[in-house]
Amino acid sequence: MSSTKTNPGYFFEDYSVGQILDHATPRTLTDGDVAMYQALYGPRFAMQSARTFGGLAALDDLITFHAVFGKTVPDISLNAVANLGYAEGRFLARVESGDTIRSTSEIIGLKENSNGNTGIVWVRTRGFKNQDVPVLEYVRWVMVRKRDTGAPAPEPVVPDLAKAVPGDALSVPEGLDWSAYDFAAAGEPHRWGDYEVGEIIDHVDGVTLTDPEHMMATRLWQNTAKVHFDVTARPDGKRLIYGGHIISMARALSFNGLANAQLIAGINAGAHANPAMAGDTIYAWSEVLDRAETTSPDVGALRLRLVATKGKAGDLRGEDGKYLPDVLLDLDYWVLIPR
Repeated sequence: MSSTKTNPGYFFEDYSVGQILDHATPRTLTDGDVAMYQALYGPRFAMQSARTFGGLAALDDLITFHAVFGKTVPDISLNAVANLGYAEGRFLARVESGDTIRSTSEIIGLKENSNGNTGIVWVRTRGFKNQDVPVLEYVRWVMVRKRDTGAPAPEPVVPDLAKAVPGDALSVPEGLDWSAYDFAAAGEPHRWGDYEVGEIIDHVDGVTLTDPEHMMATRLWQNTAKVHFDVTARPDGKRLIYGGHIISMARALSFNGLANAQLIAGINAGAHANPAMAGDTIYAWSEVLDRAETTSPDVGALRLRLVATKGKAGDLRGEDGKYLPDVLLDLDYWVLIPR
């Protein structure tokens, strides 16, 4: 006997450009989430480790990202083959323990793939705290299965996305005070002016991924995508590791060389270049892409490329221009760092 009460999730043909999705299950973030995040990734950035640092009590920016992202999964990527990329991401306000997060998304693009089995869905997601205070917005695009391969293809709409968030559009959090920044407590002496465009930073350390940790992390953010849990959801019989897990692991590894990159201000672009599975050992390296001033004389912005890889620092693409098979993540983002 079948029931119509359960939700199989959206398939490609269920979306239309302009459609607004209000995602279920608001989430109140607490110190427990902070402790779990610390246990899973081990970040050492001073501002997320000590409420006394920098004049601002705030959760790690990626806790906000994961909480907002997780709300969207049942409506956007439950039937996804892969999450493909990000653009136009901006962190708009700080989130503290006790704040409640909700998410909404707008469908801004659709394009069926040539195989007729899947299509690409572009969405602009917005996260809010305490009902109506914007904290995060970003665009992502996802490859989603079709329910009926014979369903007609929609008229393709591919959004024109900015290549990068302008430096002058970045938000410096209210209450941030780095006038007496404690470099000893932060762990490194390097300021905004010490980083040169084109510089490559090898973050040195590696982490071997495991199924229990990535499934725990994915559940923490209430991400229900089948490919992260159900070995029958992929033809290779493996659990695909949530791309956000790789982002957080690479960000934590980047402390070694970028300890003063305390806050994430924007996400310009991002690609999950190759799938990650349990047993993979990942490393991270960064490239300095740009520098920008901010509205605060004590705060500068660095545009960085953060790469998670199973290979060597600095190796990204082959002679054909495609990502090397060892590259897992290529994330172009802005951080705030003391001047």
